[in-house]
Parts: sequence; structure tokens; C-alpha cells
Amino acid sequence: MSLTVEAVYENGVLKPAQPLPLKEHERVRLTVHAGSSPLVDAYGLMGWTGDAETLERIALDPEFLPEEAP
Repeated sequence: MSLTVEAVYENGVLKPAQPLPLKEHERVRLTVHAGSSPLVDAYGLMGWTGDAETLERIALDPEFLPEEAP
């Protein structure tokens, strides 16, 4: 059986967002994919040639928020 679920990592434990159809003490194998922001996922669409971390830092800088525009 293969299963994909959302989970949160807290205090060293992965906590699924919904109940799992597993028996108590059943052994499973996990593959973890860390979530990323939509900005990081789409940064290549803009023709940006820098790295994703720099783009995210610039995009989230309060100086560049729309409400700061003159």
C-alpha cells in the first residue's frame, strides 16, 4: 500500500494531519519531502537567474511590499 499524507514535525515526531489506516505498532517506510513556498517553486518562471533563497528574501522584504509603494 502506498499513501501520501501531510504531516507536521514537532518535538522530534511527525504528526499526520489526518488519521492513518494503520494497525498499532505496524512498521512502515517513510519518504519525507519538505514543503517549499510557492515563490520558490515558481521563481524560474520569471527569468530570474539568481538563487531561490535570494529571490525569496527580496520578495518578502517589507521594503518591496505593495503598501510601501508611493
